Amino acid sequence: MIIYLKNMVCNRCKMVVKDIFEEVGLHPIRVALGEVEIQEDDIGPLRENLVQKVQSVGYEILDDKKSRTIEKIKTLITDLVHNQNNALDTTLSEYLARELRQDYSTLSTLFSEVEGITIEKYVIHQKIEKVKELLVYDEKTLSEIAFQLHYSSAAYLSNQFKKVTGLSPSHFKKQRSVDRKPLDEV
Repeated sequence: MIIYLKNMVCNRCKMVVKDIFEEVGLHPIRVALGEVEIQEDDIGPLRENLVQKVQSVGYEILDDKKSRTIEKIKTLITDLVHNQNNALDTTLSEYLARELRQDYSTLSTLFSEVEGITIEKYVIHQKIEKVKELLVYDEKTLSEIAFQLHYSSAAYLSNQFKKVTGLSPSHFKKQRSVDRKPLDEV
């Protein structure tokens, strides 16, 4: 049985969720971002305790198909931007359609209806959060960051950064106040 969860965005999340499932008496076979496969076919009387424990650490069990699809889209994009440096061998639309085995226009329409923004804008917001992280670390130049995240130029990245945050990357960096959002709030 697979149980889908909202707000799982990092490897630490996977460890926390695995521990919760085991604590409740379930047996995880596989824990991935946004989903847990368990040995049990039915969680029956353990469900209420599981829901409470999962919610206590900021996650949510998803029951309906639309919510699961939206969460899968977010998880794929978050992983792509934050863990794979936005490296694709195809277009984003082809990648999402292939991974979710659905037509991209259907996914795009559903995402926009539910989230109130397009998939493309969601990707931009994720990339800007990654840029903030890299700027705070202060280990790479803006050109290196632009290259890493597959921007056509540092100038294009800078313009997009300013549109989203209201600040230039250099002003953001000088501020030294970390104005970053948790990934599950982007």
